[in-house]
Amino acid sequence: MIRIAVCDDEPAFAERVKTLIEAECRTLSVSSETVLYTDSGMLAYDIGEKRYFDMLFLDIEMPGLSGMELADLIKDSLPQALVSFITSHTKYAVKSFELSIFRYIPKAEVESCLSMAVSDGIRLLSWKVKECYVVETPRQIMKVAMSDILYIYKKQKYSCLVLPGEEVPVRKALGQVKEELGREEFLVIERGYIINLYHVRKMEGASVVMDDGSVLPVSQSHVKEVRETITGFFRRHL
Repeated sequence: MIRIAVCDDEPAFAERVKTLIEAECRTLSVSSETVLYTDSGMLAYDIGEKRYFDMLFLDIEMPGLSGMELADLIKDSLPQALVSFITSHTKYAVKSFELSIFRYIPKAEVESCLSMAVSDGIRLLSWKVKECYVVETPRQIMKVAMSDILYIYKKQKYSCLVLPGEEVPVRKALGQVKEELGREEFLVIERGYIINLYHVRKMEGASVVMDDGSVLPVSQSHVKEVRETITGFFRRHL
């Protein structure tokens, strides 16, 4: 299921964008849910309440929060989401690149450009979730995209996988989960924490700051080793 948000203060245009998105998803045989917002504050509120979206299509000039301000918020709260601007104002194009915007779509060209943005976005999202970690409980089985795991922490008899907007408990030891993940980007920084190096924003002293703003402790005896590992990973992959 691909979750998509459209935010534009012009209801008729927002509906038009939704129709185009849904048509492209049907063409691609992709299950999707598209939510419309005509109030940027409501979208910001829902994101603050941990509502998750894979793709967001935003107008830039809106009453209240602008599309630029929303993009800043999304970058912090939904770091894996793909954000695109649909706007009549080309003067924002340079700033869009600074915010790592996925697509910049002129409103006058929405009919020709939107379908490609949706299909390219779905292709990228599908690539990101190809490698998954399977979680089994007595009542259910689910798959979690490894790229979505921000970090993992120990909670009593469980290892809790922290994802954008939710936590998934696994009744296994941290060491066992790390071994099953089997990927270099997962690093033990302290006896109770494993981080995904792709989601590290920065390291300060004996703490690591993650993309969602979480500040995690690094074992004092491993500060130098963790710092070197993060530095090396950034240089190789980012």
